[in-house]
Amino acid sequence: MEDGIEIWPLEFFLRAEAATVPRRFARLLAALHRQANRRVVVLVDEYDKPILDALDEPDIAKANRDDLRGLYGTIKDCDAHVELTFITGVSRFSKVSLFSDLNNLIDLTLDPGYSTICGYTEAYLDSVFAPELRDLDRDLIRTWYNGYNWLGTEKVYNPFGILKLFRSRTFRAHWFETATPRFLIDTLLRRGFSAPDLDAVNASEALLSSCDVDRVTPEALLFQTGHLTIVEEERPVHASPRYRLGYPNLEVRQGLNESLLDALAPNWRRSAGDAGALRRSLAAKDWTGVEALCRQLLAGIPHDWHRRNDIARYEGYWSSVFYAWFQASLDGVAVEDATSRGHVDLSVRLADNVYLFEFKVAERSDPGAALAQLRARGYADKYRAPGRAVHLIDVEIGAESREVAVFDAVTCPER
Repeated sequence: MEDGIEIWPLEFFLRAEAATVPRRFARLLAALHRQANRRVVVLVDEYDKPILDALDEPDIAKANRDDLRGLYGTIKDCDAHVELTFITGVSRFSKVSLFSDLNNLIDLTLDPGYSTICGYTEAYLDSVFAPELRDLDRDLIRTWYNGYNWLGTEKVYNPFGILKLFRSRTFRAHWFETATPRFLIDTLLRRGFSAPDLDAVNASEALLSSCDVDRVTPEALLFQTGHLTIVEEERPVHASPRYRLGYPNLEVRQGLNESLLDALAPNWRRSAGDAGALRRSLAAKDWTGVEALCRQLLAGIPHDWHRRNDIARYEGYWSSVFYAWFQASLDGVAVEDATSRGHVDLSVRLADNVYLFEFKVAERSDPGAALAQLRARGYADKYRAPGRAVHLIDVEIGAESREVAVFDAVTCPER
C-alpha cells in the first residue's frame, strides 16, 4: 500500500511527501487537483482484500482494517478535491468498522437501479458476444451461469464463467477452478452450518450486511461472495425486508458442494465414482449399485479424519456429506422437502421417478423400521402422479462403525 502512494506522485511529477500514508494520500489528491484543474475521481477495487487475506490471523486483519479506515477517511477530509469516489469489493464491511470517517457513502449493494452493474445481461450477451454464442445451447448457458439477483427485474450472468465458457466451449464450474474458497468452507464448518442448510437460508437486510473481522455470519459470507443470491424478497408492512437465498446457477451449486465434499469427505472423488455414476444407478433402479456407491463414499473418508474432527460424530455431518454429494452429482434435489405429514430428508426427481431418501445415524439398526415409518406417514402421497414411480430409500450409518449399517429400498405401488 505504501509503495502505491509513493509511486503515483513520481508518475505525475508531483511531490506528496508526508510522514504517514493518509497524509501522503491527502497531498496527492490536492496536487492532482491543482495540476489538472479538475477534481479527482477515486476508484478503489477490492477495497477489502487486505482484510480478507488475513482473516485466518485476526490480529493482522484488525490492524489492516484500522489502517484502511484511516486511508479511506482521508477521502472525506479531502472533499474539496474529490468529485466522485467509487469503491468495490467482495464483502460488505460495516460502516462503523471500516468507514466511520467516510460516512457519506451510498451503498448500492441492494439498490435495484444498479442491480445489473456486476454481471452480463441477456441483451449485453446478444449484442457483444453474438459470434461466441454460435453452436452453444442458450438454455444450458442460462442454467450454468445466469441467476444472480440483487433486487432488479433481471438476473445477470457471471462474467468469469461466461468468458471461460467462450474460450473452452465446455460447460463446467470454471469459477471454482481458479481457487477453492477455503475460508468460506472453514467458516461454514466452524459455525456448524451444515450443507442442507444451504437450501433454506433466510436473512434480513441487516444480517446480509453484517460483516467484520470478528463477526462474519455464514449467511452474509455466502451472499457477499456470490455463492448464494436472492431468490425471493418479502416486504412485510410493519417490518424490515427479509430475503430467501438460494444457489444462483448450476456452476455454483456444483462447485460449492464439491468444495464442501473435499472438506467433509476428502477422498470422495476417488471413492464414489464419476459424477454420472449415481445418476445412472438411480435411473436404472439399481439399488445394489446405489448402496455400493454410498458405501464407497463413506469408505473414502480417512479414519484419521474422524479422530481429528468432532463433527463426524453428529448426524448433521453425515447429512451434509450425502447432501453435498447429491447436489454435486444430480439435478432436481430438494432437502427437507415438506409434505402434509412431515419432512423428507432428501428428494430427487429424475425423469418419471421420484426418490425419497431418509438418512439416520443409529446405535443399533433395525432393518426395515425407517421404511415402515416412511410408509406409515404417507410421505409418497405428495409425489404420486400418473406415469410416475415413487421410491423410498433408507440409509443408516452405524454410530461406531461409520459405515452403511442398513440400506433398504422399495418402490411404492401405484394407486
